[in-house]
Amino acid sequence: MATPLTAARLVAALKAEGCAVHEVGGWRTHNRNHKGPWGPVHGVMIHHTVTGPGTDVVGLIYHGHSALPGPLATGCITKDGVVHLTGNGRANHAGGGDGDVLDAVIGESYGTYPPATHEHDGSAGAVDGNARFYGWECENKGDGKDPWPSAQYIAIVKATAAICRAHRWGPKSAIGHLEWSDWKVDPRGFDMAGFRRDVADALALRAGLWEGEDPMPQYVNLGAAGGYRLAPGAWDSVEFATEWADETGDHATGGSVFVRGPARFSGSVSLHIDGLPAGAVVQARMSEYEGDQHRADHPIHEIVGTGGGTFAVVPLTKRLPSGRSMRVRLLNQAAGPVTVASAVLTVLVWKET
Repeated sequence: MATPLTAARLVAALKAEGCAVHEVGGWRTHNRNHKGPWGPVHGVMIHHTVTGPGTDVVGLIYHGHSALPGPLATGCITKDGVVHLTGNGRANHAGGGDGDVLDAVIGESYGTYPPATHEHDGSAGAVDGNARFYGWECENKGDGKDPWPSAQYIAIVKATAAICRAHRWGPKSAIGHLEWSDWKVDPRGFDMAGFRRDVADALALRAGLWEGEDPMPQYVNLGAAGGYRLAPGAWDSVEFATEWADETGDHATGGSVFVRGPARFSGSVSLHIDGLPAGAVVQARMSEYEGDQHRADHPIHEIVGTGGGTFAVVPLTKRLPSGRSMRVRLLNQAAGPVTVASAVLTVLVWKET
């Protein structure tokens, strides 16, 4: 048996897990405890709101509507990943459900999914879920086509993990409404077995460390035309005329841009410079642009001439914001022109949303 968390403990658990928390005014005393018991609690139930653009979704979950008074959940998790706390105690979210499912959740004794549910609100054998589950209402039209932004999905996992960690529950204490009541379909758009795997991954780390699964990076491999002349005294963007791989699609043919934000990238550009006198310097740096407008420069890497062919590998690592693109620029500080015999760029890019 688990005693429900106090409002203060719930807020602390959410913030420790790394959630952005908004406390809706009055939520700490806002509940339906006068209509039935609250606790003992045994799990967290996930819902979608079935709301579209223009809806005051947080207000709806807080106040409810004429047929179902609020709060309609412990909190509402919006598409921007904010956890809006709307109720502290019993809430009108779960309704009646299957006792076999509750027993499986209490024992965390099921496999990939809980046993099939055969009960719903109003049926003779239904169990009161509002007394036993915290509820997260998650902003989504619920039509199966409305996407779940990464920030929102990560917040749902973290908020669920926060409660499970505070109660020392495992991931099988988290279920979807469709696993509780046989006439519900929410949450639609992600699979609860996969969701529980993500909750398990979050619980396996210290609170606040899980940030979602890092997506596979995309590969970019470009080369400059061999033997181009680099005059002294001015910064010049390397034009990558050869494209061996451009999985991100950010490089225009013959252009200088190799990545566009929002993105993270890590890699290098290998340079071969001919005619750079011993001790003379060519500087290399990354530069950010918005369209054709130069906006920012990053630290300089100095390439010192060796008297014959000069070779250097310049690291390229950065997080690039939306609307910005990145180029490699060179500055020849020798007295006369040198030749960039080759420039080969290889980076891994993690595109962000």
